[in-house]
Amino acid sequence: MSTLARLKDLALSESGFVFDPYTGATFTANATGLSVLRSLREGLSRPQIVERLRDEFHTDGAASHLDSDVGDFLRLLVQQALVPASWLSDVAPDATASQAAAGGVS
Repeated sequence: MSTLARLKDLALSESGFVFDPYTGATFTANATGLSVLRSLREGLSRPQIVERLRDEFHTDGAASHLDSDVGDFLRLLVQQALVPASWLSDVAPDATASQAAAGGVS
C-alpha cells in the first residue's frame, strides 16, 4: 500500500482525533498538525506545506522556522510509521539558504 493511500485512509476529526485503521493506533493533533496531514494527503511537498501554513495561520515567521516545525511533525509521523523517513529530506529551498548563510549547512 502506498503512503499516500494510507494517509488518505486515516480518520481525521475536526477536534484533532486521528485514527489509523490499519494499526488501530490513535493520536491527537492540533490545528496545525491537521493542516499538515491534510496537505500530505493532497500530495503537497514540504515547501508547499510550509507555504500553506503561512497562509492559513497568517504567520509572519521565517520559512526556516515553519519548515523546522513541519520537520518535527514529520518525524513524529515517521515514528508512527505513517510516512517513510525519506520524506524528512524534502527541505524548503529558503530554509536551506538561510541555514547555509548562518553556517548551519555545509
